Amino acid sequence: MSKNYAAVSRSIVDAVGGASNVAAVTHCMTRLRFVLNDDTLVDAARLKAIGGVLGVVRSENQCQVIIGNTVSQAYAEVLKLLPEGSVVQPPAPEKNKITLKRIGAGILDALIGTMSPLIPAIIGGSMVKLLAMILDMTGVFGKGSSTLIILNVIGDGAFFFLPVMVAASAAVKFKTNMSLAIAIAGVLVHPAFIDLMAKAAQGQQVEFMGIPVTAVKYTYTVIPALFMTWLLSYIERWVDRITPAVTKNFLKPMLIVLISAPIAILLIGPLGIWIGSGISALVYTIHSYLGWLSVAIMGGLWPLLVMTGMHRVFTPTIIQTIAETGKEGMVMPSEIGANLSLGGSSLAVAWRTKNPELRQTALAAAASAIVAGISEPALYGVAIRLKRPLIAALISGFVCGGVAGIAGLASHSMASPGLFTSVQFFDPANPMTIVWVFGVMILAVVLSFIFTLLLGFEDIPVTEEAESEKAKSAPALSV
Repeated sequence: MSKNYAAVSRSIVDAVGGASNVAAVTHCMTRLRFVLNDDTLVDAARLKAIGGVLGVVRSENQCQVIIGNTVSQAYAEVLKLLPEGSVVQPPAPEKNKITLKRIGAGILDALIGTMSPLIPAIIGGSMVKLLAMILDMTGVFGKGSSTLIILNVIGDGAFFFLPVMVAASAAVKFKTNMSLAIAIAGVLVHPAFIDLMAKAAQGQQVEFMGIPVTAVKYTYTVIPALFMTWLLSYIERWVDRITPAVTKNFLKPMLIVLISAPIAILLIGPLGIWIGSGISALVYTIHSYLGWLSVAIMGGLWPLLVMTGMHRVFTPTIIQTIAETGKEGMVMPSEIGANLSLGGSSLAVAWRTKNPELRQTALAAAASAIVAGISEPALYGVAIRLKRPLIAALISGFVCGGVAGIAGLASHSMASPGLFTSVQFFDPANPMTIVWVFGVMILAVVLSFIFTLLLGFEDIPVTEEAESEKAKSAPALSV
């Protein structure tokens, strides 16, 4: 992206309909995510033509602008252009006919909108846990060292208190009171409640107001807190309507907590756990039946899932699996081939193209995918743009996913697989995993590089690119 973040960000805001059309904005690792009041005001052609914008994904009233690794700088400049708090109250939504498509889109939007802001904390925590594991394996600190214990606690914080983090993030998404959402989620991870659930799991009868309480462990979970915060948004509005104005400052929050917390404990919590466990069981039942082939299929499909945003559906499953078993052996291994194949295809484009601007873009995208595991610059800036390199990456991702599956690779973290994060696949009990990980990475780069050269691509003429860059820079110069 251009280093003139202020000018480019202003062009982006103008293209999505101006600051008054932005209901909310956040960002993930590579995308600006705008929630809009009126989706029809978006000038998609102008938005895609802005220099530094790698692509645009639209869903319902949300517009996602793919920036790449410098998205945080662009986000900071976008916030300066919006009203304080970066949130404008949107108009009441229209009552459209409820369909399975709309329900599915709403669930996906809620899941992505809630989980995306939490990814940095989850990655940071998992990498710290990985560091503690390596230090323990190498004997730098003695067994049971307080330093190792503290490191593990630091790394585990984001996972243990995940329901609280989900509640806070979901409160923003569902526009409900964050402190109340956190308080209710906090009940689920309170030490006394955890101890009570442990006793219930051992057969002791636990009741609330005569109603049996299901023994559930809520730490490390996502779905229960997400569902409960969604329901809280309705409970809060209902309680606000029935409480007299003179009592709202004390009666309203008391009623909300007294209504919401028991519902969470008795109904939503167990239901959320069953749903989350069911999804995980389905995914890994497929893995147990298909074995390495399931990893290969996932590796071939992964770039397409990223394009649609569907890849975030697997985030809760990955988190829960790592929390319960210490590793994840289907989705994360498939990403090795998928990410580095996009990097290898970009390298081939940089090697073959005669366009200096495209070569610069391809080299930067390749470095991002191979070194850091961030593949979206390569996906949107090169592969989709030229089409055939995407086909080469999909084929290579399938092959390398199969190899990773045969090798039995599994991740102890959920950082995007790349050279710098390859340590997450090392198994102290099996030193050969080091060889397999680097072997799959090298294979992915080499195969996708060769396939891209064999399939070829339609190069972008220098004159055409120059005109395109001139058009892209026009919006930024006009402000």
